[in-house]
Amino acid sequence: MVKVAVVGCGHWGKNLVRNFSELGALSAISDPNEALAAKFSADYDVPALDFDAVLESACDGVVIAAPAPLHAPLAEKAFAAGKHVYVEKPLAMTLEDADRMIEAARKAERHLMVGHLLQYHPVFARLREIVANGALGDISYIYSNRLSFGKVRSEEDVVWSFAPHDISMILSLTKQNVSAVRCEAADILQAGISDTASIHMNFDGGLKGHVSCSWLHPMKEQKLVVIGAQGMAVFDDTLDWDQKLAVYDHQIDADKSPPLLEKADVRYDRVPQSEPLKTECQHFLDIMTGHADPLTNGDEGRRVLQVLTAASASVDSSQTVNLV
Repeated sequence: MVKVAVVGCGHWGKNLVRNFSELGALSAISDPNEALAAKFSADYDVPALDFDAVLESACDGVVIAAPAPLHAPLAEKAFAAGKHVYVEKPLAMTLEDADRMIEAARKAERHLMVGHLLQYHPVFARLREIVANGALGDISYIYSNRLSFGKVRSEEDVVWSFAPHDISMILSLTKQNVSAVRCEAADILQAGISDTASIHMNFDGGLKGHVSCSWLHPMKEQKLVVIGAQGMAVFDDTLDWDQKLAVYDHQIDADKSPPLLEKADVRYDRVPQSEPLKTECQHFLDIMTGHADPLTNGDEGRRVLQVLTAASASVDSSQTVNLV
């Protein structure tokens, strides 16, 4: 049985600690907050180690849930120590850092996995199958809303905090390269930190994508909509499990003038229920034992990071950023 140490036991790290413990793979935890580290050490009956001690331990993998600016330096040290690395989103803060992480993994002959959680959601996995088998026809537009009231961050804006999941899902569905990114954002509560944003993506094949994200919205909304010529699908993660994936067999005849839209009734694609985070954690264990290839590897994380970086540059310049 492979073992992992979780580095960072805070807001999200505590969930990783719980899941790896339930999978029987947790060997140690690490957090600079000594009181927090002691609590998790006692709760899960594993040692609390500083990062250097983690690297000297017998664990096979290091799970990094530290602040994003620390991802690259911690991962590089872990690879140098011969560990596999699971790093929470975003992969890094710059493309240069991401490239160093990917190269460090290659040199060490170890795996780098990025925590794009919704790629491991069984409902999204089913949506990915529906799109891949052509059931919706040619896809022309994908948009996603990730909106809520809080939690407001001060170390990163809403684009870097919320949008990675949606960008990752959209890139997974399109299988196309992003050619241009435009982003409008507003910093309402804190100067220089966007609270709400809209990211527009153009793809090489003509497909368009759009992500709206906000932590200053009166209600929670987590919805991904895929528009195809032969149908449409909606992944709404706020609904009951049996209604999370809705499929509409709407028809679009763009050759008519004006285009003809034919409406159909909704049907729900019911997917067996499982916890996405546990599936994601198990995937990392399977990677380390050679039973799976990383679904969200360093290259996938870099593609998401490229869009995030372009979105930030677009906000700063008030212009579209071309990626080709």
